[in-house]
Amino acid sequence: MNADELDLRISALKKLLIIFAKINIMEKVVCVRLRDTGGNFFYNAADFQVKGGDYVIVEHDRGLDYGQIISLKTEMEVRSKQPIKKIVRLARENDIKQIEENRAKSKEALNICFKKIEEHKLEMKLVQAEYSFDRSKIIFYFTSEGRVDFRNLVKDLAKIFKARIELRQIGVRDETKFFGGFGPCGRELCCATFLKDFEPVTIKMAKEEGLPLNPPKISGICGRLMCCLNYEYETYKLLSKGLPREGEDINSPEGKGKVISVNVFRRTATVELEDGKLVEIKYN
Repeated sequence: MNADELDLRISALKKLLIIFAKINIMEKVVCVRLRDTGGNFFYNAADFQVKGGDYVIVEHDRGLDYGQIISLKTEMEVRSKQPIKKIVRLARENDIKQIEENRAKSKEALNICFKKIEEHKLEMKLVQAEYSFDRSKIIFYFTSEGRVDFRNLVKDLAKIFKARIELRQIGVRDETKFFGGFGPCGRELCCATFLKDFEPVTIKMAKEEGLPLNPPKISGICGRLMCCLNYEYETYKLLSKGLPREGEDINSPEGKGKVISVNVFRRTATVELEDGKLVEIKYN
């Protein structure tokens, strides 16, 4: 092997090492749900051995905060436009204790804010309060039918708590996510368990999935269309390819007839023939 070939091999090996290093870093990118009801953010956990459900201390919004790892998958994280910060540390025993104390203090802050809203006679419904981990900020979540001028309320709260105050208006779906509950299916609400973000849900999805267009039947306890319609929609579209529609006239191996029902998951259609006989047709 001459010197040129050796240089080429060394150069190729260096490139491979760089690629492997990048892959290793990307594999350590995790999705963290901030606090109990905050948003989802991506953090680099390269210096720690972590798993789903672990509590971590992170740097966020000019201070320390806490969150829980909800995903170790990296396909979406790597393509994210969000700046990826490093995790400060895994939550220790004293950190967990402080998180519990913060939750208790949040309830106290909620009661104080309730009274102040009544004093200022503001048209807003207070839903939840959260302290950041280092208690430098308190976030109050509320719902309202319109815009609310809460500047004087913020000044009063800042004087009482000696911390940064943020009032965040949310929708009815967020409110339901905070309180949780059980859906018509009998399971815990998707928004309160595993859904990361709310995506638009349309009546077209219910039509495509063959559901009755009766609002009480396709709405969640928040009063909006059920979130499950959205993440099931692509599967229904895929499995429905090549299947006839209910009410459609078709030519079957048994003769002409009308489709009276379709089973998307089994990929079968029940057809009523012209002589009144019912047959089940299977589709590949």
